[in-house]
Amino acid sequence: MKLVRHAAAVAVVVTGGALALAAPASASAPTAPRSAAVAAPSEAPVAKYNGACGTGHKVIDSANMENLGTTFLTYNKTTGENCVVTVRTKPGAAVKMFARLSSKTGGTATDSGRFTTYAGPVYIEAPGECVTWEGGITTYSTKGTGHCG
Repeated sequence: MKLVRHAAAVAVVVTGGALALAAPASASAPTAPRSAAVAAPSEAPVAKYNGACGTGHKVIDSANMENLGTTFLTYNKTTGENCVVTVRTKPGAAVKMFARLSSKTGGTATDSGRFTTYAGPVYIEAPGECVTWEGGITTYSTKGTGHCG
């Protein structure tokens, strides 16, 4: 799986097996949208999956956005259906959120707006294809690719 993150404050680059970290030039808060670090396989999501994708869907990946919430990618092996939902850690006043899923032949499905609890679910049937999935809460976003089924 290939995960893409856009970070305004700290950049992590992996090339040829080497890891380089670039620290910010100043301690001031970034003004550009920031992306969250990807949850490592052993790292627990900061929000719980809410089952919004329905029966038969199992979480196959997730990405945290700081402590704001988590975007979940699910897959239903019986139907070949992929689903994405972005869930806030603590529901509250409506904030900008989105959930997006796309594949070459399945097109793109997006749910975006101001939500109190979660964005999505969005679905694409893409058996045998690779999907790109994204989610965001306020100025944080995440994007993952490489899940092929």
